[in-house]
Amino acid sequence: MSAQDYYQGAGAPQNGSQPDYGMQPKYTQQPPQYGSQQPQGGWSEKPTFDQAFKLEKPKYNDLWAAIFFIAIFAAFVAVSGITLNGYDQTIDFNGGIYGGGNTFGLSSNTVIGFAFVLVMAIVLSYAYIWLARLFTKQFIWTTGILNVVWGFATAIYMLSRKYWSGGIVFLLFAIFSLICFISWRRRIPFSVLMLQTTVDVSKNYGHVYLVSFIGGFIATAFAAWFSVTLVAIYVKYEPGNNPACNEGAGSCGTGKVIGLIVLVTFAAYYVSEVIKNVIHVTISGVYGSWYFCSNNFPRAATRGAFRRAMTYSFGSISFGSLVVTIINCLRQICSIAQQSSAQDGNIVGVAFFCILQCFIGLLDWAVQFINRYAFSHIALYGKSYLQAAKDTWRMIKDRGIDALVNECLVGPVFSMGAMFVAFATAFLAYLYLVFTHPAYNANDEFTPVVVAFAFLIGLQICNTFTQPLSSGLETIFVAMAWDPEILMRDHPDLYARMVSVYPHVQQAIHA
Repeated sequence: MSAQDYYQGAGAPQNGSQPDYGMQPKYTQQPPQYGSQQPQGGWSEKPTFDQAFKLEKPKYNDLWAAIFFIAIFAAFVAVSGITLNGYDQTIDFNGGIYGGGNTFGLSSNTVIGFAFVLVMAIVLSYAYIWLARLFTKQFIWTTGILNVVWGFATAIYMLSRKYWSGGIVFLLFAIFSLICFISWRRRIPFSVLMLQTTVDVSKNYGHVYLVSFIGGFIATAFAAWFSVTLVAIYVKYEPGNNPACNEGAGSCGTGKVIGLIVLVTFAAYYVSEVIKNVIHVTISGVYGSWYFCSNNFPRAATRGAFRRAMTYSFGSISFGSLVVTIINCLRQICSIAQQSSAQDGNIVGVAFFCILQCFIGLLDWAVQFINRYAFSHIALYGKSYLQAAKDTWRMIKDRGIDALVNECLVGPVFSMGAMFVAFATAFLAYLYLVFTHPAYNANDEFTPVVVAFAFLIGLQICNTFTQPLSSGLETIFVAMAWDPEILMRDHPDLYARMVSVYPHVQQAIHA
C-alpha cells in the first residue's frame, strides 16, 4: 500500500476540511507526496524546495508578531545608540580593566570581562559541535558527566568563597543534572542512533554546518552588542559621581536604569530566540527534504527554506519566540531575586524564588517542547503558529511518536551541553570579578548581575550552535508522525537499526 493510499484509505479530508482526530488518523495537511506532485512527464530537472513543499495558500501568518518584533528591535537600537553615546563621552572616566573613577556602576572593566565570556562561549560551543560529529556515543556520556562535575565544582568554589547565593543556585542545578543523568542511562543507545542519523544527514545534505556557523556568528555579534549596551546603560544613567548624567539625552535615575535593563534584556532574549528559530525552520526544511524526497533531493533546499522562514513564516517564528522570551525573562528575574535574597540572608526569599523558578522551568520546558515540533511543521507547510502547534501536538500523540521523543536524550543532552557552557562562562565572569576587583563592585553588589548575564550569554550562544542538529532530529520525528510508511519504504536501514535498539518503535509509529 502506498503512502497516498494509506492517507486516502484513512479518510484524509479533502478541500481543506477540518481534521477529525478520532480512531483513524485524519489531518488537514497530508504529508508531501513528492511523486504525486510531479508534472505530467516528470521533472525536467530537480525541483526547488518551493515546488517540493508547495504552499496551498501562501500567506504572511501572524503578521502582528513580526511587527512587534521589529518594534522591540528598533527600541533596543535606540536605547543602545543613546547610551553608547554617553559611554563614549566618558570613556576615560570609566578606565579599563583596572583604574578609572567609576565607583557607582558597571564600567569598561565589565565590557572587557564580557569579551572574555564571549570568546569562551564561542570556543566551547564550537568544540562541542565538533565533538558531537566525531565521537557520537562518547559525546552523550561525556556531556552528562562533565555537566555534573562542572556544576558541583562551580558551586563548591563559590561556597568556599562565601558567595552563598551563586553557590546555592549552582548546587541545585548540579544535583538536578546528576539525578537526570542517572535516570537516563538506559535510553542512551537509542539516542546515539538518532544523533548519528542526524549527523550523517548533515554531512550529506544542505549547508547545515554553514547555517550553524553563520547563525552562531550572528548570535555572538548580537551578544557582544547587548553586553556593551548593558554596561552603557549603567554608565549613562546610574546616579552617583557620574559625569555622563550631563551628557546627551535624559538625566540619571535608578528607576530609569531598571526600566532600560528590563527592556534590553527582554530584547536580548527575543532577538536570540528569533535567530535560533529562524535557523530551526531553515534546517527543518533541509531534513524534511531528506525524509520525503530522498530519491530526488530538491535544488537549493537550504535557500528555499530560509526564504520561507524570513517571509511567510517570520510572523509565526516571532510569535512562538515571544512566548518563550516572556517565560525566560520571568525566570531571569527570579534568579537575580533569589541571589539578592541569599546575599541579604533572607532564607524565606531564597526558598520562595527557588520554588517559583521550578514552576517557571516546567512551563518553559512544555512551551519549548511544543515549539520545536510546531516550527518543523511551519517550515514545510507555512501554517500560523497556533494552528501548527495544535496540529503537530495532536499528530505526535495520535501516532505514538511522543514515546520516541521521550525515549530520545539528544535534546536534553544538548540542553546539558548548553548548561555546561553557561556554567563555564558564569564561572569565568565570577573569577574575573574576584581577580580584577573593580571599584564599582567593592561590596559584591553587582556580582549577581554580571554572573547572571554571563550565564545567559553562554547559554544562548551554545543553543544557537547546537540548534541545527536539534532541528534535524525534531524534524525527523515530526516527519515520522506525518508518514511512518516513508521511514520503512525509503529509509529501511534506519528503521531496522531503530527496531534493533528500541523494539517498541514498531508499536509506536503504528499506534
